[in-house]
Amino acid sequence: MLQAIGLTSAPRRDLPPAVDDLTFEARPGQVTALLGAAGSGKTTALRLMLDLAPGRGVTYFRGRPLYRIAHPAREVGALLGDVPGHPARTARGQLRMLCAAVGVPAARANDMLDLVGLAALADERLSMLSLGMDRRLGLASALLGDPHTLLLDEPAKGLSPRENCWLYGLLRGHAAQGGTVLYTTDDAKEAARTADRVVTIEGGRLVADQDAAEFARTRLRPRVAVRTPHAARLGALVTREARAARRSVEVVTEGGARLSVYGSDCAQIGEIAFRHGIPVHRLADESGDTGPGPVSQEQRPAAEAPVRAPAESLPSLPRRPSRSPLRPLRYELHRLLGTRTTLLIATAVLAASVTISVLLARTGSTPLPALLAAWPDILPLPPAAFGAGLLGAIAFGEEFRYPALAAARGTVPRRVGLLLAKLGVSAAAALLLGFLVAVADAQALRLVYGEDLTRVPDKWLSMAVSWSGLTVGCAWAGLLGAGVFRATAAGVAAVLAVPVLVAPLTQQVVVGPSARSVAGLPGRLREVAWLQWPYEIDPWLVAAMRVAAQPVGAALTLSLCALLCAYLFTGLRRRTYW
Repeated sequence: MLQAIGLTSAPRRDLPPAVDDLTFEARPGQVTALLGAAGSGKTTALRLMLDLAPGRGVTYFRGRPLYRIAHPAREVGALLGDVPGHPARTARGQLRMLCAAVGVPAARANDMLDLVGLAALADERLSMLSLGMDRRLGLASALLGDPHTLLLDEPAKGLSPRENCWLYGLLRGHAAQGGTVLYTTDDAKEAARTADRVVTIEGGRLVADQDAAEFARTRLRPRVAVRTPHAARLGALVTREARAARRSVEVVTEGGARLSVYGSDCAQIGEIAFRHGIPVHRLADESGDTGPGPVSQEQRPAAEAPVRAPAESLPSLPRRPSRSPLRPLRYELHRLLGTRTTLLIATAVLAASVTISVLLARTGSTPLPALLAAWPDILPLPPAAFGAGLLGAIAFGEEFRYPALAAARGTVPRRVGLLLAKLGVSAAAALLLGFLVAVADAQALRLVYGEDLTRVPDKWLSMAVSWSGLTVGCAWAGLLGAGVFRATAAGVAAVLAVPVLVAPLTQQVVVGPSARSVAGLPGRLREVAWLQWPYEIDPWLVAAMRVAAQPVGAALTLSLCALLCAYLFTGLRRRTYW
């Protein structure tokens, strides 16, 4: 059971809160409609339930608040608006990425695509899907973790009647298996026709909490639906007799053969038609414009059958939660490799590096390390370091622009797990990119100028460490910058700020004259440290200190420390998940 208690949104300037002390229940085995006009607070209420909006109150999902559920995606499936995801990603790729985040087998993506009727469009990009197909994919995303509760924000908005029939059939099937379904709508007729219970709100406050039959009887205008080939004649007769009897009756013509009569009943209309010899093809009491009630699968004509039977069983999952620390890592790998952006950046970096390296070698004055890194003096960073920073910036920037985790809210916490996964994957991508650039530049120089420029440098180890530190540092600077400011451009700016702004300032401290030396620091550290490390580590420690003492190394260290502190302060201090 879903229990929303005292939901109140944060106050707005000179305006009342969008949701004010809202309390209601959504029971298992039923479809509950949250009804309200535009601006009544329906979407805000759902966001408060999911801890996505600031405010007060608590929502219990089978007796537990969301932040105490170890795997929220296996308890709650949510769809707020359109499917969030990169438009270049395929439908299958999007679901496989979310499978990795939820911690379910990747084969679950194919099962969900088949369930919602998108198996034939599995390789289509998200940008190519129609509104109906997009909504189907959103339901597949919400159902990935086999959740007990579904929260849907206006799922039928803009859909055709056939798509509506399929959608509510699927929701009815989920409720028939004991699940809880809560969806928002602004159409009272739709709520009375498709829901078991209707919760009406206005101005963010509860107006009524009724079952569908009572809602239709008390809050919708009853009418008599008539279908006859002599609709105009019957309507005139009903109006004339109502005036003669001084009764308030309204007759509305809804097409050539259909009438809606308000203020009367089937018996009176039938008697009038019988006395005047008018054949009647349909005569039924209805509430407002809700139309006929649900039709069973056996009674439905073949031409009107839905895409899939409403009560069809959903593929079930084992209820053993996956607690593997590799879950965020799998998600991050799917995110990185799910679009062509990574390949395009790597290709552009390799092409630019090879071109710059060959041109630098023509002058004969550029040292070999700068040739292999393709780093002329006029550039603040070599192409490989800038490309690594761009990959790091995309890691968070694209997620904030195309929030992949919103469809299955809380699957991967925006805490240490996701942060470490992103740091590890971005570092591995930066090291691989730096290695490929060095190899490609060396082979290009060997091909163009011969064997003279391909000798192994004497200090190749320290050069490799410095090169690795530069690329990884740029990747992490872009990652943390985008994570703090929630934009790819901010991550790129954080990368460029290191050589343009921070490095010149630190150069005055690092390269300036000094009267004292730090020689012998490893030995003095060994004396005061409780852990005694082998003496063989001292040269590596000195080499790392030398790399950090370089202007760019010191600038990267300072920038990373500042960005990490900002990220920890802005992102990890909250209890909620991203």
